[in-house]
Amino acid sequence: MKLIQLPTQAFEERLKQEIEENPALDTGKEASDSIDTEFESEYDDSGTDKIDAEDINIDEYLSDDEIPSYKTQTNNYSADDEEKSIPYAAGTTFHQSLKNQLNTFRLDDEETAIAEFLVGSIDETGYLRREILDLVDDLAFTGNIFTTEEKVLEVLTKTVQKLDPIGVGARNLQECLIIQLKAKKRNETRQVAIEILETAFDHFVKKHYNKLLDKFQIDEEELKDAIGEIARLNPKPGNSYSGNSKMIEQIVPDFSIKIIDGELDLTLNSRNAPELHVSREYVNLLRGYQESETKNKSQKDAVFFIKQKLDAAKWFIDAIKQRQQTLLVTMNAIMHFQYDYFLTGDERKLKPMILKDIAEQINMDVSTVSRVANSKYVSTPYGTKLIKEFFSESMTNDQGEEVSTREIKNILESVISEEDKKKPLTDEKLSKILKEKGYPIARRTVAKYREQLDIPVARLRKEI
Repeated sequence: MKLIQLPTQAFEERLKQEIEENPALDTGKEASDSIDTEFESEYDDSGTDKIDAEDINIDEYLSDDEIPSYKTQTNNYSADDEEKSIPYAAGTTFHQSLKNQLNTFRLDDEETAIAEFLVGSIDETGYLRREILDLVDDLAFTGNIFTTEEKVLEVLTKTVQKLDPIGVGARNLQECLIIQLKAKKRNETRQVAIEILETAFDHFVKKHYNKLLDKFQIDEEELKDAIGEIARLNPKPGNSYSGNSKMIEQIVPDFSIKIIDGELDLTLNSRNAPELHVSREYVNLLRGYQESETKNKSQKDAVFFIKQKLDAAKWFIDAIKQRQQTLLVTMNAIMHFQYDYFLTGDERKLKPMILKDIAEQINMDVSTVSRVANSKYVSTPYGTKLIKEFFSESMTNDQGEEVSTREIKNILESVISEEDKKKPLTDEKLSKILKEKGYPIARRTVAKYREQLDIPVARLRKEI
């Protein structure tokens, strides 16, 4: 079950770990001739302890080499098609980049130590989340640097907050935006934007535009320009650093669905179907024990150790085969359940589907289907998709037909995208619109779907 849950890249790591820990396990990359070794006799050591030949039957751990390897593969990939990992160029880390920039300032020893400590306290998004007093205490305890809040604040504002990318070292969003605006060439619009951030930040965040118009005695066009200046700023300056130091997430699809001659064709990524066999060295060790005329206790202990490793290898190989079968059976059922979608790419053709629907089809537990759906991706003609996205609950429309809640979310998203941003639709109004379209949904349900789509409430969608 743990192997089933692993996506392709994590599965490969687990595979490497098992091969490293179990010397009886070899990959199929090494050439191996057909080995027909049977241990059918019993070996008597001192006339009391016996090793049963069946306990060390090597045939159980060897593949039948008379069958071409590609016949047992889940798709016809050759060894030459092995996907290689993409090397990423090493670069300077975000914090190292900030520290290097400190060399461009004229600082004494105390200021340098404080600045370096502040840089080290900045998080990955570029913010300094800790209180100045706490930083003063830490400087004293960890760096033996005794200073004041005023001195730390001076180094922060005059040095650290001048580093690139602009906005790093800010203690909150308001300060971050103000730092970026003040770093730009000043004009009338930017001056208004700075004043809005400095004196009416709460009104700005809550989009109380009428209060902003009254407070600054400006017209709608001037306010729109000022807000536009703020909107172009970066709320997370640390994320804009491009030093090639961050891990780049690479999604490797576990399955591939293609349309061939008008029919769907499902394959499992070949990286999920490794060739494994028992190590030849272990076979030779057992053969050596078989041929040995004298068998002492240490040799017998070695044979039991070998058997233990062979059992573990056999179990792992069987588990991988079961994993491959479970993945293919589950994804095949999902593909056929959502056949119309995979054939057309039209999300309106996604049927309501829950884990239980697939579990009943393939006669497996719901938890097994959940493990496949939650962590696996499938490559389709319409892009790489997370499998769990194909699951959705159902509801009945005004015509008595079952429709997917995903279809309703798509309609809800479309209605909101077309609304008048000066007067955004409330959840109550959205509920009425959906009812008019044939989907009788309560306001609370609309609010739930809106939140799942990561769409803010009407007030926060308001624009000038």
